[in-house]
Amino acid sequence: MADVPTLDLKRQYATIQAEIRVAIERVCASQQFVLGPEVEALEAEVAAYVSVKHAVGCASGTDALWLALAAAGLGPGDRVITTPFSFFASASSIVRAGALPVFVDIDPETLNLDDRQVRTAVEREARNKATKVKALLPVHLYGQCADMTAFQTLAAEHGLALIEDAAQAIGAKWDTKPAGSVGVAAAFSFYPTKNLSAYGDAGMVTTNDPNVADHMRRLRNHGSPERYLHTEFGWNARMDAIQAAVLRVKLNHIDDWNVRRRNHAQAYTHLLQKAGLITQDTSAKAPETTTANPPKSSAFPVQVLTTSHHAFHIFHQYVIRSERRDELRTFLKSRGIGSEVYYPIPLHLQPVFAYLGYKEGDLPESERAAKEVLALPMFPELTQEEIEAVVGAIADFYS
Repeated sequence: MADVPTLDLKRQYATIQAEIRVAIERVCASQQFVLGPEVEALEAEVAAYVSVKHAVGCASGTDALWLALAAAGLGPGDRVITTPFSFFASASSIVRAGALPVFVDIDPETLNLDDRQVRTAVEREARNKATKVKALLPVHLYGQCADMTAFQTLAAEHGLALIEDAAQAIGAKWDTKPAGSVGVAAAFSFYPTKNLSAYGDAGMVTTNDPNVADHMRRLRNHGSPERYLHTEFGWNARMDAIQAAVLRVKLNHIDDWNVRRRNHAQAYTHLLQKAGLITQDTSAKAPETTTANPPKSSAFPVQVLTTSHHAFHIFHQYVIRSERRDELRTFLKSRGIGSEVYYPIPLHLQPVFAYLGYKEGDLPESERAAKEVLALPMFPELTQEEIEAVVGAIADFYS
């Protein structure tokens, strides 16, 4: 059969081409290309979708993280706990706000930030009068929310700002709460590879606090509350109207696309079980958590990540942990099957963060995950035949 790409945006465009052209023409006819009514409409629609009072459009997911941190009052001398197993922007945005990232290891089952280790770190820092943690920045990795019940409790107990990195998680939920509705603020990315994707860079911050929202609106526009008046140093982080128009079209489809992703994840897990690559899952699950993975066993060459019973996972990525990961990836490529590694170097070992003093072995679960994870093809238009081809190739590799 034909090659199986990791992502194919052309298939999606073919289904919404007419809607997209109408939306872009609407912006061109208006000649309002930066911020304006189109962005304001998207902000209102995203706020309603995420069940919050305010949404602030910006130029990228990275800008969204910085805006959330800055508007929450983070600055020089402050320490922010986050995960080392995420995209660079999760930590670089903390530095951009003037604060210091504190990396805590991940839960090996979900690869999300481990709330138990975070509690230990917060309590340890609280005893150190020379330093103080001011915020928590959990990342909803691969489309599954981190344990927001635990992080909310911890934030309340210690007076911490809770900021969600929901870049990969629009449409996800923790219990009944949508991703982006729990913390002081939350950052979303609309990079072209995301579940809800622009035709370029774009981002959004959500919050229920009107003061935080107003502050972010000033910060994204050079710290300006009105034209040519600047009350603080901000940034040019404004959203383009064409990106907002594209996103408004796609927002109407996101629930359907996320359902398809969840179905694909369930198909992958079923086929991996059937091929004898992972253990059989015998535990009972509620209908909304049927994509949770089987228990792990060293007797099998592949493991899939755990989906919490509290999580509505929207599978931005379907990720396995695999023995001989790099060899497997090379083999899949020889079969015309795409894959990707998210992420090959944990953040605490990135050269730019050497000044923080972390060394190899400090965060072992993140380091082990970086050597084992492999994202398989995942997008709404993926076919059952393609999923079968991917699993068949993995089975051939390990046979």
